[in-house]
Amino acid sequence: MWQRLSLRGRINLLLALILTLGLAINVARLALEAAPRVQAEDQSVTRLAREFTETMVTAVNEAPDPDARLDRIVRDLRRLRHVSITRQGEGSPTPASRAGADETDDSSSVPAWFAALVHPETTSVSVPVSIHGKQTALVITSIPNDEIAEIWDGIVTQLAVGTAVAIALFLITMTVVGRALAPLEALAQAMVRIEGGCYDARVEPGGAPELAAICTRLNHLAMTLGEAVEEKRRLTRRAVSLQDLERKEIARELHDEFGPYLFVLRAHVGAVMRLAQSHEPGTEALRKHGSAVLEQVDGLQQLTRRILEKLRPVGLAELGLREALGSLLRLWNQSRPDVTIETTISQSLGEVGETADLTIYRVVQEALTNVFRHADATEVNVSIAPAERPAESQEARGYALVRISDNGRGLKPDQKFGLGLTGMRERLLALGGTLTVASGESGVTIEATVPTGGP
Repeated sequence: MWQRLSLRGRINLLLALILTLGLAINVARLALEAAPRVQAEDQSVTRLAREFTETMVTAVNEAPDPDARLDRIVRDLRRLRHVSITRQGEGSPTPASRAGADETDDSSSVPAWFAALVHPETTSVSVPVSIHGKQTALVITSIPNDEIAEIWDGIVTQLAVGTAVAIALFLITMTVVGRALAPLEALAQAMVRIEGGCYDARVEPGGAPELAAICTRLNHLAMTLGEAVEEKRRLTRRAVSLQDLERKEIARELHDEFGPYLFVLRAHVGAVMRLAQSHEPGTEALRKHGSAVLEQVDGLQQLTRRILEKLRPVGLAELGLREALGSLLRLWNQSRPDVTIETTISQSLGEVGETADLTIYRVVQEALTNVFRHADATEVNVSIAPAERPAESQEARGYALVRISDNGRGLKPDQKFGLGLTGMRERLLALGGTLTVASGESGVTIEATVPTGGP
C-alpha cells in the first residue's frame, strides 16, 4: 500500500500519524498522572479537614448544649468538597446531601473504567471529641469524585482541543505540501511531451527551491535535446547534400574525362582493326596507333588514381597512417618546394583504428589544400599526438589531437568555411570529436580532436 501512495499521500499520511501519536501521548500522560494527582489531593484535603475540624471542636464543651453544637459543626463541615465528615456511628451522606440542593454532582459523567483506574484507596481519619467526659469522634473520609471529574473534564477538553488543533495543522500542512509539490505534475507532463519528441515543452519554475531548480534543469535539458536533434537533422541533410555533390563530381569526371578517353581508344582500336584486315598493314601506322592507345591508357590510369584518392587514400590501409601521411607530404613538397612543412607524429600515438586513420588523413589533407591554395604561407607545422578526453565527452575512449598551423595571411573576419572544412567539422561531430579554426596575425591554426580506438 505504501508503495502505491503518491509523494503527497505519503507526506499527508505521515503527518496525520505524527499528530495522532502526539495527541495520544499527551492524553496518555494525563491519564497516567491522574491517580497520583488524586491521591495527593486526597491526602492534602484530609489533612486540612482534620486540622480545621480539630480547631472547631475545641470549644464545643463551652456551648450550652454540646451535642447540638457538635451536630451543627458536622452539618457545616459537610459543605467541604472532596471529604465526608460524620459522627462516629453514622453512615456517610450522599454527595448530593453534602453539596446542597443548589449543587450538582459531576462524577456521574466520568466513565466507570476511568474512575476505577484512578480511584485510590479511601482515606479515613478520626478526630476524637470529648463531651462532658463522654468520648465520641468525627470521621473524615476522602471522596475524590470531584477531583476525578475535574481530571476527566481536563482530558476531554485536551482531547477536543488537541483534535481540533491537529486537524487544523493537518489541513494547513496538506495545503502547503500540495502547493509545494504542484510542479511535480507539471514536470511529469513535460517529461511525457519530451519523450514524445516535443522538445519545446517548458515548465514554469515554482514550488520549493529544489523543485524550481529541477524545473530549470528540465527546461535546459529540453532545449539542449531540441538543439541536438535539430543539429542531427542538419548534419543528416548536410551529409546527404555532400554525398550528392560527391556523386555529381564523380559523375562529371566520369562523363567529361572517361568519355573522351574511351572515344579516342575506340577510334584507335578501330583503326588498328582495319589495318589488321588489310593485306599489307603498315608498321608505322600500327606503331602510331599503339602509342596513342598507351597514352590514353596512361591518362585513364591517372584519372582513376585521382578519383580513387578522392574516395579513399591509396595505401592508407596497407601502409598505415604514418606512411600515408608521409607520402602525402612528399607530394606537397615536390609540388611546392618553396613551402617548408614540419611534421611531428608522436610515437605514443599507437594504433588509432581505421576510422580515425581516415579522419586524421582527411583533416591534414584538407588543411594543407587550403594552406597552399589560399594562405600564401612559407611554413606549415603538422603535429599529431594523443589528447586527453574532452570535458564534455562521457565516453571512455582515446583521442588524438591534430594541429596544423601556418604563417600565412589568415582568414578574413567575415570569411565562411568552404565545403571541405564544413564537411570535416560535421564528420568529426558525428564521430564525437571537435574541429576548431583560429585565425590571427601569424596565420591560421586548425585543431581537430579525433576519437580513436574504433574499427
